[in-house]
This record gives sequence, C-alpha cells and structure tokens, in this order.
Amino acid sequence: MINQRKSIGGYFELELPQGVEYHSNAIALNTGRNALEYILRVRGYKRVYLPYYSCDVLLEPFSKLRINYTFYHINSNLEVEFQESLNSDEAILYINYFGLKQDHVESLAKRYGKQLIVDNTQAFYAPPISGIDTFYSCRKFFGVPDGAYLYCDQVLDVDLEQDHSWERMTHLLKRIDVSAEDAYVDFRETDESLKNNPIRQMSLLTHRIMASIDYSGIAECRRKNYLRLDEVLSNKNGISLLLTTDAVPMVYPFFITDIQLRQRLIENKVYVATYWPNVLDWCDKNTTEHPLTQQLLPIPIDQRYGEGDMKMIVELI
Repeated sequence: MINQRKSIGGYFELELPQGVEYHSNAIALNTGRNALEYILRVRGYKRVYLPYYSCDVLLEPFSKLRINYTFYHINSNLEVEFQESLNSDEAILYINYFGLKQDHVESLAKRYGKQLIVDNTQAFYAPPISGIDTFYSCRKFFGVPDGAYLYCDQVLDVDLEQDHSWERMTHLLKRIDVSAEDAYVDFRETDESLKNNPIRQMSLLTHRIMASIDYSGIAECRRKNYLRLDEVLSNKNGISLLLTTDAVPMVYPFFITDIQLRQRLIENKVYVATYWPNVLDWCDKNTTEHPLTQQLLPIPIDQRYGEGDMKMIVELI
C-alpha cells in the first residue's frame, strides 16, 4: 500500500500548468491509428471505403485485423466523389482535410449516419457529431510524443494497459535545447516507434501535457496566421478552402504550379511536408490526388509563429 501513495518531497518534476484537456469526455488512447482500430474492432465492419488522398499509416489497422478496404477519389474541393450506397457491414471514412471541411463532414453524416467514420486527425478543434465515430490525433497540433482521442458509443471489451511516453520525448526536448535539425533523427525514431503498437490508454505524461495547453490562445493564433497568409496568397492559390468562423486550421494549404517552391522553402528552413508520397504510387497522374500530392504545400501557421514569421514566408514565396 505504501508504494501507491503519492510521493512527497525529493526532486522536482517537470513543471506544467494543470488545466483541462480539450477532449476531456473522449476515450483517450495512445495513437490515432489505434483509435481507428478500436472503431473497426467494436463495429465489426467487413469493408471500409477510404480516400486515396491519405497517409499509408491509415492502412495499419486494416492489415492487422485483415479487414477489406476500397479506395475512393475526392474532387478538387477535397470532397467525396463516392456515391454508392453502403451494405450494412460497410463504412466510409472521410478525413476532415486541414481542419477546413467540417461542413462536408456534416453533410456526409446526414447521408451515411453511423456508417461514417470521421478522421479528425487534421482537425483537432472540430466538434464530434453525436453518434458518429470520430477520432483525433494530438501530435499534429501540439508538442506531445503521442496521444489520440476517440468518440465512440460502443466500448471495446478489453482491459487496456496504460501507455508510457517518457522514452518518446527526446525530439521534443532536443528541439528546444539544441535545434529542430539536430532533433529530426530523434523525431523519425519516435515516429517509427509508434508503428504496430497495441491499443493502450493514453500515457499519464501525455495526459498531463494535454491538460497544460492554452487551447483558446492557440486557436486564435492559428486562425490569425491563416488569414495573414490568405490575405496575400489567395489570388495565387489554386485551391480555395473557406475558413469558417469556428474552424481552426492545421496548416495553410497552398496549391501552386511551381513544384520547385517546396524545396526553396525547405532550403530557407520553412519545413513543408508532402501529403502524402504514397499517393503517387496509388493514383494515376490524371487523378485529382496526384497533383494534390505534388503541388499542395501545407505551410505552417501554428502557435509557434506570429505576424513576422508569416511576412517572411510571403516574401520567400
């Protein structure tokens, strides 16, 4: 019994403010892909329709559970082209791209009901729709080693172990203490360590970090940075995505014809990812998804940056 008591005295721990997690009513798990696995296991789907425009890690739970999947195309507005009706043992998954497609999520919920799975990994602030299985990722919006939230009205009949995250903190600490470039290898190692993990409860460390975040301040910062870029770049942007009054974007999606711009930005330490290289292998060149992968630049607009950073990015472009 003594070992279960709270430790008093001794060395200090990492100082973090104690607040409330944004998705405090959700099921808190270790990764987004495991949140999806949780849904697949409790629902017992035989087939799920997935967007071609997605990361290949999305396939991990399907391989693990040996569940069939079929890809579908999206249009230039990043909306579902798929029009077929679903069998009772099927579902369709849609990604709320960049946190900017909540209106389309709501229309799909009306069309497919409980057979819709909403991937809000790019839309942390988007509200879940009652009765619709929805999952979120923490890492795409905040400096945490792992973590995911799930809204699902059916409970998996398994006692889930609690995850531990302290060994995944190196890249976060090293980026502060050394540099982003020096910590990149550590980041990749952390990324690899998340593959093929069992479903676990979110770690106490990730819970604690997520309870220390200024969610409203971050939302305001992201929106301001998005609008700063859009004010200058909208007439050069090949894709038009409306920032609604309650949307909080992950990035500023900038679709351009100059495919060399990505490398020029990276050379100037503006790190823009490619969403997602695997799509080039999955899709023909004449599809919507192929040019999206090559020409869409997800420009950082998150809480680490302000007006001066956005001006610098505009000048580089």
